[in-house]
Amino acid sequence: MDTRRALLDALAADDAPVSGPELAESLGVSRAAVWKAVEGLREEGFAVESTSEGYVPPDDPGYSGPGIAFGLDAPYSVEYRDRIGSTNERARELAAEGKSDVAVVADEQTGSRGRLDREWMAPSGGVWLSILTRPDVPTARAPLFTLAAAVATTDAAREVGVDARIKWPNDVLVEREGSAAGADDSDQTGRGGRKLAGILTEMEGEADRVGWLVVGVGVNANIDPETLPAGATSLSDECGAPVDRRRFAATLLERYAELTDSPEALDGVLPAWRERASTLGRRVRVDTADGIVEGTAVDVAEPGALVVDTDEGRQRVHAGDCEHLRDAE
Repeated sequence: MDTRRALLDALAADDAPVSGPELAESLGVSRAAVWKAVEGLREEGFAVESTSEGYVPPDDPGYSGPGIAFGLDAPYSVEYRDRIGSTNERARELAAEGKSDVAVVADEQTGSRGRLDREWMAPSGGVWLSILTRPDVPTARAPLFTLAAAVATTDAAREVGVDARIKWPNDVLVEREGSAAGADDSDQTGRGGRKLAGILTEMEGEADRVGWLVVGVGVNANIDPETLPAGATSLSDECGAPVDRRRFAATLLERYAELTDSPEALDGVLPAWRERASTLGRRVRVDTADGIVEGTAVDVAEPGALVVDTDEGRQRVHAGDCEHLRDAE
């Protein structure tokens, strides 16, 4: 892999064709190693052309399976589809086949859904992916994977210049200017910002152990904001130009792998989530199965419960629909 990447860099640095002997000398490898690297790149989807004067830089494979997988510093194989009903559904099928460590990526989803079975638009141009793993952790720690995905998505957005934050438990937002104290008057969603991404986690296992776990992430990447629902935004709208979806997806996968690599790595998820949180310090109203919890969100506790100071005392909320309130409410 190192030789292939170095070869790509060497070709990209020169507009003119580069001969095999020149590449071998500059890379410090044999001509046979150069040929092997070229063949490997071709298998990965990089169309390296050979001419009488040497090798020509290949076209970028773009947003594709080979494009995302090439150089990916994460332990996932990539299954890419131009169009699919649901990446989560496909990941569940792979789980039933005994597979693991697979990232299912699609340019477009036709049957996607969000948390609580809400409709989720997933047109061409977004980043729609699901990560199938079989983590060796108790089921009680499974919510940490949702938080880890939110952190990974936020970090990938920040890398492209979008100051994203997390609304408990799994919405990634871009806050409106001046909304730090709560949702503004134009925000009818209760989010306190424009929704950039959502996360849906599914799992199967025994009472005390995860069997398989699928984290689905949907990101409005290069999507016309006029086609998005009210209260939503996209990376391209925030940046003012299209973003490199291949690099964004790779960054997200790499960061998620780093955060969930081991039980010890999972210990760092909550601190990372807190640093990126939009919800903490806000007045919130959470609709739970047991009723409404209203107060100030002060912390998130293992394995992802929202800690809320209410008039009746401090409460932990493990699941619910969270709305950010204005301080005056």
